[in-house]
Amino acid sequence: MNIKTFADLDLDKSIQKALLAENYQTPTPIQAQAIPHLLQGRDVIGSAQTGTGKTAAFALPILHQLATKPRRAQTGTPRVLVLSPTRELALQIAESFKTYGQFVHYRQAVIYGGVSQHSQVRSLDRGVHVVVATPGRLIDLLDQGHVQLDQLEAFVLDEADRMLDMGFLPALKRIIRELPEERQSLFFSATLSPKIMELTKQLLNDPVTVSVDPPSSSVDMIDQRVAFVEHGGKRELLKNLLEAPDVERAVVFTKTKRSANTVAEKLLRQGIRATAIHGNKSQNARQRALDEFRRSRVKVLVATDVAARGLDVDGITHVVNFDLPLEPENYVHRIGRTGRAGAEGMAVSFCSAGERRELRAIERLIGRRLLMVNGEPQPENGPTSKDDRSGNRQGNPKSKPRRNRWQSSGPSKNNSAGNSAGKRKRRRVKSNNGERQNVKPKG
Repeated sequence: MNIKTFADLDLDKSIQKALLAENYQTPTPIQAQAIPHLLQGRDVIGSAQTGTGKTAAFALPILHQLATKPRRAQTGTPRVLVLSPTRELALQIAESFKTYGQFVHYRQAVIYGGVSQHSQVRSLDRGVHVVVATPGRLIDLLDQGHVQLDQLEAFVLDEADRMLDMGFLPALKRIIRELPEERQSLFFSATLSPKIMELTKQLLNDPVTVSVDPPSSSVDMIDQRVAFVEHGGKRELLKNLLEAPDVERAVVFTKTKRSANTVAEKLLRQGIRATAIHGNKSQNARQRALDEFRRSRVKVLVATDVAARGLDVDGITHVVNFDLPLEPENYVHRIGRTGRAGAEGMAVSFCSAGERRELRAIERLIGRRLLMVNGEPQPENGPTSKDDRSGNRQGNPKSKPRRNRWQSSGPSKNNSAGNSAGKRKRRRVKSNNGERQNVKPKG
């Protein structure tokens, strides 16, 4: 079946009306391939990167079933369960259901940890058709008897690879034991590792596999660059980058929570509206930071990898890897925050001398070497001089380095101490047996 528009899909009129209201006309490849199978009741394995529209790929057929086969909501007994690895992603999935199902009569609840369960239990008690949940809080409510899964009709496991990375496999097995045997199962993951394929055997019955883009491939619409800069020059380089007129909304990724706070505070002192989001912040603080970013009250969101997936904000023009990720796959998820829905985007990665190994791992994963920020290819053997580390031209050592708005203001102050130490001469003395030997100077 040749799917060119949403009108070509046999979706309920209430859903078509919602798509029209949101001006959604053309399905993405994952939607065009998965939705027909899901409407037929088949189990589906979907392999697609973030930003490819996979939430709508499972939400639309589920809402179609709720619209065409209405049933009164029952206390704590959902018809649909969607499992998500993070609170942020769970909230965004629930928001997508709300958007696509705005003309469908159904009830949903969002269940996640880090906040009081009181309002979540109250939503379940009122009756619910769809539950979007993170594993930990869902198990808590299962154990307390607030939710039962024996009447479940559809089960969705989203971001399965992220689930395993976060150590949720025991929780997943616990939840799977509560599911009825007769159900439709939908399984979405950016990568399909052997562990994930083993999990699909427990979950799915004669599934159809839908794959869009090779696993771990980067988004073609994103202009990916690298800036060679030592750690001491990263903050000044970041400031110069973010002050460029084409930077409208940016996400900056750091390796640690402390660094995220420090970078955000530094940007604020420099007059750039920024806020930080990471795992140590409360759920309310994290949600407040996301809302400020979505409403353009802040220009820059500084985040750890907790936001690498599930951060679905329109109009992110730039992603900056202030620190390179230890796992190269996280690079793909990070830069996927920009260049969404066919828009262009820019991703700039800062690389210090100590991060060369991480850069090469990323380049092996994406299958190409990143250009430097000034558009030139990297030196074959990597940067070797101070000028090269800042992304300047090579060649005549007497020529002045080429500067641009991406570069740091210069080498670290610590270099002077290191150079003076290196200039100390060794003195030669005679040993007891008459042979000469080198002796390091004192001090």
